[in-house]
Amino acid sequence: MASTIDPRAGQPAPASMRIDVTALVAAYHADQPDPAVAAQRVAFGTSGHRGSAFDRSFNEWHVLAITQAICDHRKSQGITGPLFLGIDTHALSQPACASALEVLAANGVDVMLAASDEYTPTPAVSHAILAHNRERDGRLADGIIVTPSHNPPRDGGFKYNPPHGGPAGAAVTARIEAAANVFLEARLHGVQRMPHAQALQAATTHRHDYLSAYVGDLASVIDIDVIRNARLRMGVDPLGGAGVHYWGAIAERYRLDLTVISDVVDPSFGFMTLDWDGKIRMDPSSKYAMRRLQNLKDRFDIAFACDTDHDRHGIVTPSAGLLAPDHYLAVAIDFLFRYRPLWAPRVGVGKTVVSTRLIDRLAGRLGRTLQEVPVGFKWFVDGLRDGSLGFCGEESAGASFLRRDGTVWTTDKDGITAALLSAEITARRGHDLGALYQDLAAEFGHPVSDRVEAPATSEQKKRLAALTARQITSGQLAGEGIESILDRAPGNGAPIGGIKVIAASGWFAARPSGTEDIYKIYAESFKGVPHLKCILRDAQAIVDAAIAPASGSSTPSPPKARHR
Repeated sequence: MASTIDPRAGQPAPASMRIDVTALVAAYHADQPDPAVAAQRVAFGTSGHRGSAFDRSFNEWHVLAITQAICDHRKSQGITGPLFLGIDTHALSQPACASALEVLAANGVDVMLAASDEYTPTPAVSHAILAHNRERDGRLADGIIVTPSHNPPRDGGFKYNPPHGGPAGAAVTARIEAAANVFLEARLHGVQRMPHAQALQAATTHRHDYLSAYVGDLASVIDIDVIRNARLRMGVDPLGGAGVHYWGAIAERYRLDLTVISDVVDPSFGFMTLDWDGKIRMDPSSKYAMRRLQNLKDRFDIAFACDTDHDRHGIVTPSAGLLAPDHYLAVAIDFLFRYRPLWAPRVGVGKTVVSTRLIDRLAGRLGRTLQEVPVGFKWFVDGLRDGSLGFCGEESAGASFLRRDGTVWTTDKDGITAALLSAEITARRGHDLGALYQDLAAEFGHPVSDRVEAPATSEQKKRLAALTARQITSGQLAGEGIESILDRAPGNGAPIGGIKVIAASGWFAARPSGTEDIYKIYAESFKGVPHLKCILRDAQAIVDAAIAPASGSSTPSPPKARHR
């Protein structure tokens, strides 16, 4: 698999690459999807439905159909409380929010729009749902977040959070997806809708101050006093995302030395540096997309960024630069389970099947149970909600954790608290987080990892998702005997949508992306880079053999990939 890092990666985005926002929004309203074309149907991945108006995969019809399906779902489940509706800064988010409101108002749903039409981070919506539902038996709230996360500027996204406050599970999204596609096939017959001006004035449309409610509650999850007393110099790059105005409010309320690198909101995201493939992508875990903040790292004791809906984090330290997501997860776990005395001994650690095994070893030393689940934050919702999981993290830089008293904070990813936690750790421990990770690696082993991504057709993705342990015939991985082969997560028995192969000194996992036309191979070695390369080589051979077409079928030429 040849590396294909674009030579422009990490460079400022040229003006020629910026999207035509006017044309994109016009396509959203004017173009209609053809439900006979698979790529133009509603499809919920690991985090909602995503697509682009330019491709007829995220247009007004999609939003109208999905919203009516959500209204019907609410009725079937007896959900009668308010629906908290938030948006990020992508160009399609505001028009999609307007379309959704037209349907919600026509269906008589009480909708909570942000005060002053403020952008709304995903964790602020989750926080609002949980705050409303706390100690309630009836009139439970749920929410919609209009965001494609860190996807390129041309994309739009739409995700539903039920009354538990986190991402909807597969059963719920499957019902909403199926119902929405029926509406598309019927050319929106059955979709209730009213004019936007009327919807804004409807008695069911209300305003909610997400920013004040969320920011005012942060001291319950982060020890703000420790940060302020340490007089840390902090920097944050909102990457033009939904939390752009939250950081100034945090600094002012808690009297923190926190510098906002830029508060510019530009739906073309022309201020970004290009990601690995030469695209504009607001990924705070990418060293290419995070070049602006890395260049400023020596100005601060700790710096951080969040993606467009602020559910992911990126941590930058003077010594290490941008920390690898797994490295920060390990440091955060080690800190929280030592400095949260009110957390019960039964409280465990949640991780995905593609996160580092260093976390497994760390959890053992801490005496905490480990719950290893498939990719997707929805698998952590129950554990966060009932307080049985203290910290849950994903390799892709998403995490959430309990309040200081051991009760639920959010049940969705929260990049803001993950970022502020890095400041608390720095203040409390008095060390650079890069050095703290090296201490853990010295104790448990120095893992090296890589993630290979490559284009994949729908057929290839389906084969990979359906792989079972029985289809893996190899007994060796990079010179070591294979100890176990997983097609279900050990923490909850749920299918991982791919395969994980484990040997004594390393492992790999292969799965299709739930949001992009790519597949991913994750690999980790505790024996160094040469061994890691052997794992990746063997992983490719094992996966190719397992998903090869039936005899006589043509085999697509192997795609080129990028190494993260």
